[in-house]
Amino acid sequence: MKLTGKTAVISGGAKGIGYATAELFAQEGANVLIADIDRKAGEEAVRKITEKAGNAVFCQCDVSKEMDIRRALDTVISTFGQLDILVNDAATQFNKPLLETTAEEFDQVIRVNLTGTFLFMRDAAKIMIRQGHGGSIVNFSSSFAIVGSPGYLAYHASKGGITSMTRAAAIALLPYGIRVNSVAPGTTETPGLHDGAAGTGDHDKGMQSFLALQPLKRFGKPEEIAKVVLFLAGDDASFVIGSNVVADGAYTII
Repeated sequence: MKLTGKTAVISGGAKGIGYATAELFAQEGANVLIADIDRKAGEEAVRKITEKAGNAVFCQCDVSKEMDIRRALDTVISTFGQLDILVNDAATQFNKPLLETTAEEFDQVIRVNLTGTFLFMRDAAKIMIRQGHGGSIVNFSSSFAIVGSPGYLAYHASKGGITSMTRAAAIALLPYGIRVNSVAPGTTETPGLHDGAAGTGDHDKGMQSFLALQPLKRFGKPEEIAKVVLFLAGDDASFVIGSNVVADGAYTII
């Protein structure tokens, strides 16, 4: 198993790609803390993982709140005694035209997606530095950091920021043996995708319009993205630093 003896924190790990990552990490031998704002879904995720003999705990966490992030990191240390991997997957989005987006709406998306990633990364890195044996951080960018769309302006801005911030953090943390990379998923079959489709005003038409843009004529699967995260988080990617790995079924190259 690729993560035996490792401990990981996964924000947004209760559902979608985050849950698929948590499940895969546990299967690969890692201790996993799921940090998520959704207590019910988070506790259910832990139940499913532990039923399969994985080792996981849940900590309710709103990544827009600094104290919640600190509590999650305190919990992982008090529970497992160490922190080796951080996966920043928690995010929010909404579909609204540029000219109708309020400053408050824009700020909320940035606070959750970009600032939340920064805060988790900063505080996790401090723990890893104290431990003295390096670590790995995987941030979640998006294909929307590369291409544009008529909606989702704040989401585009946040994910572009994460991609750039990942490169800067990789340089800053390089002397401490902490690798920082990001993954940029394309359109993936998650609860968030269905929420986005519903946000268009017609869920079914929204899903069809999303599907029509996919070169493979299908959506990505959470498990497919989780395997990329596993690679970046583990020792197989020991020479991969500051990269943004695009996993989008060719969406951004066609």
